[in-house]
Amino acid sequence: MKDLVTDVNNAQHLKMTTAPVPGLVIRLAVPTVISMLVTALYNTADTFFVSRLGTSASGAVGIVFSIMAIFQAIGFTFGTGAASMISRKLGAMETEAASRYASSSFFLAFGSGLIFTIYGLLTLDDFMLRLGSTETILPYAKSYAMYILLGAPVMCTSFVMNNVLRAEGKAAYAMVGLVFGALLNIVLDPIFIFKFGLGISGAAIATLISQCISFSILLSVFIFRKSSIRISIRNISRKPAEFFDILTLGTPSLCRQGLASIATVALNVAASAYGDAAVAAMSIVGRTFMLVMSMMIGLGQGFMPVSGYNFGARNYSRVKEAFWFTVKTGLMIMAVTAVTGFIMAPEIVSAFRREDAEVIAIGTLAMRLQFSALILQPLFVSTNMLFQSTGHAARATFLACNRQGVYFLPLILILPPLFGITGVQITQPVSDILSFLTCIPFLYFFMKKLNRLEMEKIS
Repeated sequence: MKDLVTDVNNAQHLKMTTAPVPGLVIRLAVPTVISMLVTALYNTADTFFVSRLGTSASGAVGIVFSIMAIFQAIGFTFGTGAASMISRKLGAMETEAASRYASSSFFLAFGSGLIFTIYGLLTLDDFMLRLGSTETILPYAKSYAMYILLGAPVMCTSFVMNNVLRAEGKAAYAMVGLVFGALLNIVLDPIFIFKFGLGISGAAIATLISQCISFSILLSVFIFRKSSIRISIRNISRKPAEFFDILTLGTPSLCRQGLASIATVALNVAASAYGDAAVAAMSIVGRTFMLVMSMMIGLGQGFMPVSGYNFGARNYSRVKEAFWFTVKTGLMIMAVTAVTGFIMAPEIVSAFRREDAEVIAIGTLAMRLQFSALILQPLFVSTNMLFQSTGHAARATFLACNRQGVYFLPLILILPPLFGITGVQITQPVSDILSFLTCIPFLYFFMKKLNRLEMEKIS
């Protein structure tokens, strides 16, 4: 049995370090893109069906989305932190070490999610108000958030397992769990909301059930040994340095996802000054943009194990080849998406709130501005994931902080007082432009470093 596992691991290592890079990235990216898309559909489906209940209910989904962003931040912090080490350990043929990183990150995420559940339920009213809820939105936000909070441990650990499987180069297994959960959510939403008459609570219950099923499918991959990695309490690391690795390498994801949550709260607070219609409009734009960006992030996460494996195996030319292939492919996808989204913006917004002309007007302009900056994302996202996958945590963290932290948070405080609701609408595109410009010198010097390492290896 041990010899069989070794043979499988060797075959996987050979594939990741010798197979043609474009095909390898695409094979890993396609299931990952699908996984990211269907994950985004969880919230998009809820937004679509809940919008039929009214503008305040639609705004509530936007409020609670910041909580789900926190869950994602926790899961991706521990998941991508471990994944960066796992891909490099597997590249160096150190499977036992990879299992320690996976197990440690799994139980860290579960514990963190449990703490968040307890805190959120005990402070529910104040929590919703701090997240930007208005008094009219509050009852809907509480009804929705209560069930979402119960699923925190499951959601956090699902993100970890997803990242572990992708790091191993087995993104297809991760896709199955997420796709089934998302499709189940889409089916259950109208049943619970309308047929059972549960309203916005029905949407949350549907999401909770779907997430639990998705969690079970992902966990079964490890239980039935479809992965070479073993997740168990016995494999939790006893080495502080390995926990430090997870946290430092996961920090870019924490910053990216955590700041995204804070940015969502700040955006909701800024929009709430202009009424429920503004909150609902920006919520719709945010969900749509998240759905679109899931394609680029999925492509980038298909690139990360290729980068990590080959950096660990000292195949620096393959790291560069994989990076530029990811950027070029992402640019083509984002360009087509940007043009389509710009043209179809009124129709996209009205699909959610056809009855509210104010929501459509605010959302259309915000969406067009956001999609205009979309073509900047491939280079920025790929650069961030390049640093993260190769263990350059400090640079990855700084770049991850730029978009939603260094630039967005000050701008959301400055621009709305100057330009009113237009200031709310332009903040994110301006942040995207500044983040793109910032990443260019970091990328330039790292590429020079890879060239130098490659020359040293040859000599």
